[in-house]
Amino acid sequence: MVYAVRSFPLSSEHSKFLIYAQDKETQEKWQVAVKLSLRPALPEDSVKESREIEEIVFPRQVTKHNGYLQRQKRDWVIPPINLPENSRGPFPQELVRIRSDRDKNLSLRYSVTGPGADQPPTGIFIINPISGQLSVTKPLDRELIARFHLRAHAVDINGNQVENPIDIVINVIDMNDNRPEFLHQVWNGTVPEGSKPGTYVMTVTAIDADDPNALNGMLRYRILSQAPSTPSPNMFTINNETGDIITVAAGLDREKVQQYTLIIQATDMEGNPTYGLSNTATAVITVTDVNDNPPEFTAMTFYGEVPENRVDVIVANLTVTDKDQPHTPAWNAVYRISGGDPAGRFAIQTDPNSNDGLVTVVKPIDFETNRMYVLTVAAENQVPLAKGIQHPPQSTATVSVTVIDVNENPYFAPNPKIIRQEEGLHAGTMLTTFTAQDPDRYMQQSIRYTKLSDPANWLKIDSVNGQITTIAVLDRESPNVKNNIYNATFLASDNGIPPMSGTGTLQIYLLDINDNAPQVLPQEAEICETPDPNSINITALDYDIDPNAGPFAFDLPLSPVTIKRNWTITRLNGDFAQLNLKIKFLEAGIYEVPIIITDSGNPPKSNISILRVKVCQCDSNGDCTDVDRIVGAGLGTGAIIAILLCIIILLILVLMFVVWMKRRDKERQAKQLLIDPEDDVRDNILKYDEEGGGEEDQDYDLSQLQQPDTVEPDAIKPVGIRRLDERPIHAEPQYPVRSAAPHPGDIGDFINESRKRNGLGRVLDSVKVHHSREKSLYLWPIHVDKCQKPTQY
Repeated sequence: MVYAVRSFPLSSEHSKFLIYAQDKETQEKWQVAVKLSLRPALPEDSVKESREIEEIVFPRQVTKHNGYLQRQKRDWVIPPINLPENSRGPFPQELVRIRSDRDKNLSLRYSVTGPGADQPPTGIFIINPISGQLSVTKPLDRELIARFHLRAHAVDINGNQVENPIDIVINVIDMNDNRPEFLHQVWNGTVPEGSKPGTYVMTVTAIDADDPNALNGMLRYRILSQAPSTPSPNMFTINNETGDIITVAAGLDREKVQQYTLIIQATDMEGNPTYGLSNTATAVITVTDVNDNPPEFTAMTFYGEVPENRVDVIVANLTVTDKDQPHTPAWNAVYRISGGDPAGRFAIQTDPNSNDGLVTVVKPIDFETNRMYVLTVAAENQVPLAKGIQHPPQSTATVSVTVIDVNENPYFAPNPKIIRQEEGLHAGTMLTTFTAQDPDRYMQQSIRYTKLSDPANWLKIDSVNGQITTIAVLDRESPNVKNNIYNATFLASDNGIPPMSGTGTLQIYLLDINDNAPQVLPQEAEICETPDPNSINITALDYDIDPNAGPFAFDLPLSPVTIKRNWTITRLNGDFAQLNLKIKFLEAGIYEVPIIITDSGNPPKSNISILRVKVCQCDSNGDCTDVDRIVGAGLGTGAIIAILLCIIILLILVLMFVVWMKRRDKERQAKQLLIDPEDDVRDNILKYDEEGGGEEDQDYDLSQLQQPDTVEPDAIKPVGIRRLDERPIHAEPQYPVRSAAPHPGDIGDFINESRKRNGLGRVLDSVKVHHSREKSLYLWPIHVDKCQKPTQY
């Protein structure tokens, strides 16, 4: 089957072309001429699908071999089959007959395999097994499957293969049954304002499911409409093949038109409006802003004021207008001070929301130095202006800043103030004048001075003129003096509204004078009774400094004479000397040795300093023994003996006290009654106002217990039900009444006598006194057998 794959012009009503065929094995070629004639278009109803089913059989080549004719076997070949999609039938529709030239001698059976036959999608193609007629059973869709690859088989009735399988290719011919589809229904693009013609904007793309190599899938683009149509109805054009949109006219201005909407049409059949299918999409082109409008101040002069010495305060608010798109680099303003502020006391920050310029003070301003500042400011954008745009005069303005005078702190100059004075100045000496200055030259104010800090209370200051005088002697050796410097702080206050104050420090560098005599160091020492083997090394302490301190001179006084007789001193150097025994033996004890020490001051200052020397017995190493240390501490032999006797007596007293305590505990244990240790009423005589409770259940109400001497007279009780432990009304036997014990302390004897009289072998646990009408005394055992009767006395 011969078909056209693309459109081509015919020069006449007839055209001829050749078709070549080649044998794969022998490489032999054949050719056939085909004549193509044009016929007039017929109505669709008159077109019938009836055609003669062709059978293509290639003859076998006959060759001579050794003088004999011999047939050469070769495979049978079926050319590709082209079948249009969306065929209307009727189905099954015959396509081609497959035949082997061996069917003359054999009974053959034909079959096809592959996708569309016995593989999914199955049943599209069928073959008559007897005749080899290949048919299609339903319409085909090229967009689903563009080509079917089948294999035809020929076997005999026994299933033996008589021919090699042959490939059958069925090409589905495309029909224009799909419209173009845009990838997006709405396309968005941008183009800078002021762009030149030919500037690329964006690309729109549509696809067609039909064959892209045929007219059915060849698309063409065009712009149907543009909105708005200003300044020109044709601001853009589109490449009809690629879909690229470009500008074709100048005059894009975002401040006039911010957005264009284009309707784009895509048509297949190479844009043929008659036969092609079309579809549309929308292209939205946003005109982006460029910096073609410089910022302009709303006024030529701005005014502001600020108190002096204030920083980080807003002085003035600068406003500008800019026609560019807000909050873009082409709209954001950048302010700078171009003149009037050589010291850099002002800065301008941009408000990100309003685009205003905020003039701020960044360094203190002094009213007395400059009362007004006139600043020249300029406004620009974050990005440069577009090419060809110039800054107008409105991009520059002036700012007039007035400085407001305020009351400032007085200040001392210099601060701190350092003076040099000798120590030892008498009270009332005028040292210096320490005054402060008021920076408010245009305010008529007075300053008063007070003392703020004077650790040693040496100074006073005149409240009016600031003269500082001493009220005590200055001493360089005072603990309040550090590194020869004494610090005092003073306060200066003005009478402004509100009053202000400032502090100043006076540093007095005290020069040393020789006002301190040297002292011996150490103040205590030890030495052996004999001159050998040790001596005492001494030095001097002088609170003065050079040249009023060392080197020192050491000597012994002439009086008393025993000093120089017993001791000798030797100077080692300017700071140290050595004290030794002059005699061969000195009795152990404590000796106070006066030493004369003289410093190197002018005039020199001397002092007799006492060195407390402990003379002791020494061991072989030259160290004092313990006894000698005790003696050296000032205790004699009698004192030591007295201390030892006191210790012995104290130990004896402690021992006697311990023995006495143990004996007392034994006596208590011997006299202790055998009672229940958990009983709360043991060793007590208890009086009951009523009888009962003890013998029956041993449950007594302690609140009813009374002392015998507080027993109330008998009370006549009403007749009725009585308790079990209550005494009966009938007459009871009389018993001899025993006289009461003379004192409660005889209760032990009382119990022992009762035990003897009754012949009891055990001691009663406790005694309870029951007060009854007969004034009888009952002794009731607590832990005895309940069958035992109480004994009445």
